[in-house]
Amino acid sequence: MNIKILSRSASLYSTNALVQAAVKRKHNVQVIDPLNCDIIIEKQKPEIYYQGKKLDHVDAVIPRIGASVTFYGTAVVRQFELMNAFTTLKSQALLQSRDKLRSLQILSKAGLGLPKTVFTNYSKDISEVISHVGGAPLIIKLLEGTQGLGVVLAETKTAAESVLEAFNGLQARVIVQEFIKEAKGADIRVLVVDDQVVGAMKRQGKEGEFRSNLHRGGSADVITLSQEEEQAAIKAAKALKMNVAGVDMLQSSRGPLILEVNSSPGLEGIETATGKDIAKTIIRFIERSI
Repeated sequence: MNIKILSRSASLYSTNALVQAAVKRKHNVQVIDPLNCDIIIEKQKPEIYYQGKKLDHVDAVIPRIGASVTFYGTAVVRQFELMNAFTTLKSQALLQSRDKLRSLQILSKAGLGLPKTVFTNYSKDISEVISHVGGAPLIIKLLEGTQGLGVVLAETKTAAESVLEAFNGLQARVIVQEFIKEAKGADIRVLVVDDQVVGAMKRQGKEGEFRSNLHRGGSADVITLSQEEEQAAIKAAKALKMNVAGVDMLQSSRGPLILEVNSSPGLEGIETATGKDIAKTIIRFIERSI
Protein backbone atom coordinates (compact mmCIF):
# COMPACT_ATOMS: atom_id res chain seq x y z
CA MET A 1 0.00 0.00 0.00
CA ASN A 2 0.92 3.62 -0.48
CA ILE A 3 0.55 5.32 2.91
CA LYS A 4 0.95 9.03 3.70
CA ILE A 5 1.49 10.24 7.26
CA LEU A 6 0.45 13.85 7.78
CA SER A 7 2.93 15.23 10.29
CA ARG A 8 5.00 18.39 10.75
CA SER A 9 8.15 16.35 11.47
CA ALA A 10 9.35 12.85 10.60
CA SER A 11 11.57 12.87 13.70
CA LEU A 12 8.66 12.89 16.18
CA TYR A 13 8.43 9.62 18.11
CA SER A 14 4.88 8.77 17.04
CA THR A 15 5.49 9.63 13.39
CA ASN A 16 8.72 7.63 13.27
CA ALA A 17 7.10 4.64 15.00
CA LEU A 18 4.35 4.58 12.38
CA VAL A 19 6.90 4.83 9.56
CA GLN A 20 8.92 1.92 10.96
CA ALA A 21 5.80 -0.21 11.45
CA ALA A 22 4.64 0.45 7.88
CA VAL A 23 8.08 -0.33 6.40
CA LYS A 24 8.31 -3.60 8.35
CA ARG A 25 4.99 -4.63 6.81
CA LYS A 26 6.32 -3.87 3.30
CA HIS A 27 4.31 -0.73 2.61
CA ASN A 28 5.43 2.41 0.80
CA VAL A 29 5.24 5.23 3.32
CA GLN A 30 5.95 8.96 3.15
CA VAL A 31 5.74 11.67 5.80
CA ILE A 32 4.28 14.87 4.41
CA ASP A 33 3.86 18.22 6.15
CA PRO A 34 0.19 19.19 5.70
CA LEU A 35 1.13 22.88 5.65
CA ASN A 36 3.21 22.27 2.51
CA CYS A 37 0.34 20.68 0.63
CA ASP A 38 -1.44 22.58 -2.15
CA ILE A 39 -5.11 21.72 -2.55
CA ILE A 40 -6.44 21.81 -6.12
CA ILE A 41 -10.23 22.05 -6.35
CA GLU A 42 -11.80 21.29 -9.72
CA LYS A 43 -15.00 19.63 -10.90
CA GLN A 44 -14.75 15.92 -10.07
CA LYS A 45 -10.96 16.15 -10.05
CA PRO A 46 -9.63 16.81 -6.53
CA GLU A 47 -5.84 16.88 -6.34
CA ILE A 48 -3.07 17.52 -3.84
CA TYR A 49 0.41 18.71 -4.73
CA TYR A 50 3.29 18.33 -2.28
CA GLN A 51 6.55 20.14 -2.91
CA GLY A 52 5.51 20.64 -6.54
CA LYS A 53 4.61 16.99 -7.17
CA LYS A 54 1.09 15.61 -7.52
CA LEU A 55 0.23 12.92 -4.98
CA ASP A 56 -1.23 9.99 -6.91
CA HIS A 57 -2.53 6.56 -5.96
CA VAL A 58 -2.71 7.21 -2.21
CA ASP A 59 -4.29 4.22 -0.47
CA ALA A 60 -4.31 5.43 3.13
CA VAL A 61 -3.61 8.52 5.20
CA ILE A 62 -2.68 8.72 8.88
CA PRO A 63 -3.37 12.25 10.13
CA ARG A 64 -1.09 13.47 12.93
CA ILE A 65 -2.48 17.00 12.95
CA GLY A 66 -1.35 19.30 15.77
CA ALA A 67 -3.84 21.65 17.42
CA SER A 68 -2.12 24.75 16.03
CA VAL A 69 -2.69 23.66 12.41
CA THR A 70 -6.19 22.21 12.78
CA PHE A 71 -7.86 24.40 10.13
CA TYR A 72 -5.49 23.71 7.24
CA GLY A 73 -4.72 20.17 8.36
CA THR A 74 -8.43 19.33 8.32
CA ALA A 75 -8.75 20.77 4.82
CA VAL A 76 -5.93 18.48 3.63
CA VAL A 77 -7.54 15.42 5.23
CA ARG A 78 -10.87 16.33 3.63
CA GLN A 79 -9.19 16.59 0.23
CA PHE A 80 -7.70 13.11 0.62
CA GLU A 81 -11.21 11.86 1.46
CA LEU A 82 -12.47 13.38 -1.81
CA MET A 83 -9.64 11.49 -3.56
CA ASN A 84 -11.08 8.25 -2.06
CA ALA A 85 -8.09 7.59 0.20
CA PHE A 86 -8.80 5.71 3.43
CA THR A 87 -7.98 7.83 6.47
CA THR A 88 -7.60 6.65 10.06
CA LEU A 89 -9.27 9.89 11.20
CA LYS A 90 -12.12 11.52 9.31
CA SER A 91 -11.96 15.27 8.83
CA GLN A 92 -15.24 15.81 10.67
CA ALA A 93 -14.05 13.76 13.65
CA LEU A 94 -10.84 15.81 13.74
CA LEU A 95 -12.83 19.06 13.90
CA GLN A 96 -15.07 17.71 16.65
CA SER A 97 -12.12 16.54 18.72
CA ARG A 98 -10.59 20.02 18.71
CA ASP A 99 -13.80 21.63 19.97
CA LYS A 100 -13.74 20.74 23.68
CA LEU A 101 -17.23 22.05 24.32
CA ARG A 102 -18.82 20.25 21.38
CA SER A 103 -17.02 17.03 22.29
CA LEU A 104 -18.35 17.15 25.85
CA GLN A 105 -21.88 17.76 24.55
CA ILE A 106 -21.63 14.73 22.25
CA LEU A 107 -20.21 12.55 25.04
CA SER A 108 -22.98 13.71 27.37
CA LYS A 109 -25.65 12.78 24.83
CA ALA A 110 -24.03 9.36 24.46
CA GLY A 111 -24.61 8.75 28.17
CA LEU A 112 -20.98 8.78 29.28
CA GLY A 113 -19.86 9.88 32.73
CA LEU A 114 -18.29 13.35 32.80
CA PRO A 115 -17.05 15.77 35.43
CA LYS A 116 -19.81 18.34 35.94
CA THR A 117 -19.00 21.17 33.52
CA VAL A 118 -20.22 24.75 33.11
CA PHE A 119 -19.77 27.02 30.09
CA THR A 120 -21.13 30.56 29.99
CA ASN A 121 -20.87 33.64 27.79
CA TYR A 122 -18.50 35.56 30.08
CA SER A 123 -21.07 35.46 32.88
CA LYS A 124 -20.81 38.25 35.46
CA ASP A 125 -22.46 35.99 38.05
CA ILE A 126 -19.27 34.12 38.83
CA SER A 127 -20.52 32.88 42.21
CA GLU A 128 -23.35 31.01 40.49
CA VAL A 129 -20.92 29.40 38.02
CA ILE A 130 -18.78 28.19 40.92
CA SER A 131 -21.79 26.82 42.80
CA HIS A 132 -22.92 24.84 39.72
CA VAL A 133 -19.82 22.61 39.97
CA GLY A 134 -20.06 22.18 43.74
CA GLY A 135 -17.77 25.03 44.77
CA ALA A 136 -14.00 25.11 45.19
CA PRO A 137 -11.65 23.45 44.56
CA LEU A 138 -12.50 23.42 40.87
CA ILE A 139 -10.80 23.23 37.47
CA ILE A 140 -10.78 26.04 34.90
CA LYS A 141 -9.76 25.13 31.34
CA LEU A 142 -9.14 27.26 28.29
CA LEU A 143 -11.11 25.84 25.37
CA GLU A 144 -7.97 26.06 23.22
CA GLY A 145 -5.51 24.48 25.69
CA THR A 146 -3.44 21.33 24.98
CA GLN A 147 -1.04 19.10 26.96
CA GLY A 148 -2.15 20.63 30.26
CA LEU A 149 -1.52 24.23 29.20
CA GLY A 150 -4.36 26.60 30.02
CA VAL A 151 -5.61 24.39 32.88
CA VAL A 152 -5.87 25.96 36.33
CA LEU A 153 -6.74 24.44 39.70
CA ALA A 154 -8.51 27.03 41.83
CA GLU A 155 -8.33 25.75 45.40
CA THR A 156 -10.56 28.40 46.99
CA LYS A 157 -13.63 30.34 45.94
CA THR A 158 -11.62 33.58 46.04
CA ALA A 159 -8.98 32.14 43.75
CA ALA A 160 -11.65 30.81 41.37
CA GLU A 161 -13.33 34.21 41.22
CA SER A 162 -10.02 35.94 40.48
CA VAL A 163 -9.09 33.54 37.67
CA LEU A 164 -12.53 33.67 36.06
CA GLU A 165 -12.61 37.47 36.24
CA ALA A 166 -9.18 37.59 34.59
CA PHE A 167 -10.17 35.23 31.77
CA ASN A 168 -13.45 37.07 31.25
CA GLY A 169 -11.57 40.36 31.07
CA LEU A 170 -9.35 38.90 28.35
CA GLN A 171 -12.43 37.46 26.61
CA ALA A 172 -10.84 34.02 26.79
CA ARG A 173 -13.34 31.17 26.48
CA VAL A 174 -13.15 28.74 29.38
CA ILE A 175 -15.04 25.83 30.84
CA VAL A 176 -15.35 25.26 34.59
CA GLN A 177 -15.31 21.69 35.90
CA GLU A 178 -15.71 20.02 39.26
CA PHE A 179 -12.52 18.80 40.89
CA ILE A 180 -12.47 15.02 41.38
CA LYS A 181 -10.57 14.73 44.65
CA GLU A 182 -10.51 10.94 44.77
CA ALA A 183 -8.54 10.81 41.48
CA LYS A 184 -5.53 12.09 43.48
CA GLY A 185 -3.87 13.84 40.57
CA ALA A 186 -3.97 10.77 38.31
CA ASP A 187 -5.83 9.92 35.14
CA ILE A 188 -6.02 7.03 32.70
CA ARG A 189 -5.08 7.20 29.02
CA VAL A 190 -6.68 4.49 26.91
CA LEU A 191 -5.71 3.85 23.28
CA VAL A 192 -8.63 2.66 21.18
CA VAL A 193 -8.08 1.36 17.64
CA ASP A 194 -10.98 0.09 15.53
CA ASP A 195 -13.34 -0.16 18.54
CA GLN A 196 -10.82 -2.19 20.55
CA VAL A 197 -8.73 -1.16 23.56
CA VAL A 198 -5.12 -1.81 22.55
CA GLY A 199 -3.32 -0.23 25.52
CA ALA A 200 -3.92 1.63 28.76
CA MET A 201 -1.76 3.47 31.26
CA LYS A 202 -2.29 5.36 34.48
CA ARG A 203 -0.60 8.76 34.53
CA GLN A 204 0.32 10.31 37.86
CA GLY A 205 1.19 13.97 38.23
CA LYS A 206 4.47 14.79 39.95
CA GLU A 207 4.28 15.83 43.59
CA GLY A 208 2.43 19.11 43.99
CA GLU A 209 1.09 18.96 40.41
CA PHE A 210 -2.58 18.21 39.74
CA ARG A 211 -2.03 17.75 35.97
CA SER A 212 -0.88 14.26 35.02
CA ASN A 213 0.42 15.05 31.52
CA LEU A 214 3.73 13.31 30.77
CA HIS A 215 4.89 16.53 29.07
CA ARG A 216 4.66 18.18 32.49
CA GLY A 217 6.77 15.65 34.34
CA GLY A 218 4.12 13.07 35.14
CA SER A 219 4.86 9.34 35.30
CA ALA A 220 3.04 6.44 33.65
CA ASP A 221 2.46 2.80 34.54
CA VAL A 222 0.51 0.05 32.83
CA ILE A 223 -2.98 -0.51 34.22
CA THR A 224 -5.61 -3.22 33.86
CA LEU A 225 -8.93 -1.58 33.12
CA SER A 226 -12.18 -2.57 34.72
CA GLN A 227 -14.91 -3.69 32.33
CA GLU A 228 -16.74 -0.41 32.96
CA GLU A 229 -13.62 1.64 32.10
CA GLU A 230 -12.95 -0.36 28.94
CA GLN A 231 -16.54 0.01 27.76
CA ALA A 232 -16.50 3.75 28.50
CA ALA A 233 -13.34 4.26 26.42
CA ILE A 234 -14.75 2.37 23.43
CA LYS A 235 -18.10 4.16 23.69
CA ALA A 236 -16.37 7.56 23.82
CA ALA A 237 -14.32 6.85 20.69
CA LYS A 238 -17.45 5.63 18.90
CA ALA A 239 -19.47 8.68 19.95
CA LEU A 240 -16.89 10.97 18.36
CA LYS A 241 -16.51 8.63 15.34
CA MET A 242 -12.78 8.09 15.84
CA ASN A 243 -11.08 4.93 14.56
CA VAL A 244 -7.90 5.80 16.48
CA ALA A 245 -8.29 7.71 19.74
CA GLY A 246 -6.64 8.46 23.04
CA VAL A 247 -9.37 8.55 25.68
CA ASP A 248 -8.52 10.31 28.94
CA MET A 249 -10.60 9.49 31.99
CA LEU A 250 -10.65 9.86 35.75
CA GLN A 251 -11.44 7.18 38.30
CA SER A 252 -14.16 8.50 40.58
CA SER A 253 -16.55 7.26 43.23
CA ARG A 254 -19.32 7.29 40.61
CA GLY A 255 -17.36 5.40 37.95
CA PRO A 256 -15.12 6.48 35.06
CA LEU A 257 -15.45 10.12 34.01
CA ILE A 258 -14.30 11.10 30.51
CA LEU A 259 -12.05 14.17 30.37
CA GLU A 260 -11.42 14.32 26.63
CA VAL A 261 -10.79 12.23 23.54
CA ASN A 262 -7.56 12.97 21.70
CA SER A 263 -7.50 12.53 17.92
CA SER A 264 -3.68 12.45 17.63
CA PRO A 265 -2.59 10.58 20.76
CA GLY A 266 1.13 10.33 21.40
CA LEU A 267 2.51 6.80 21.22
CA GLU A 268 5.76 7.10 23.17
CA GLY A 269 4.33 7.11 26.68
CA ILE A 270 1.85 4.30 26.18
CA GLU A 271 4.24 2.09 24.17
CA THR A 272 6.88 2.53 26.87
CA ALA A 273 4.44 1.83 29.72
CA THR A 274 2.72 -1.17 28.12
CA GLY A 275 5.54 -2.61 26.00
CA LYS A 276 3.05 -2.89 23.12
CA ASP A 277 3.67 -1.93 19.49
CA ILE A 278 0.69 0.38 19.07
CA ALA A 279 2.02 1.72 15.76
CA LYS A 280 1.93 -1.80 14.29
CA THR A 281 -1.66 -2.18 15.50
CA ILE A 282 -2.63 1.00 13.63
CA ILE A 283 -0.97 -0.22 10.41
CA ARG A 284 -2.73 -3.57 10.69
CA PHE A 285 -6.04 -1.74 11.16
CA ILE A 286 -5.42 0.05 7.84
CA GLU A 287 -4.65 -3.29 6.16
CA ARG A 288 -7.98 -4.73 7.35
CA SER A 289 -9.87 -1.64 6.20
CA ILE A 290 -8.72 -1.46 2.58
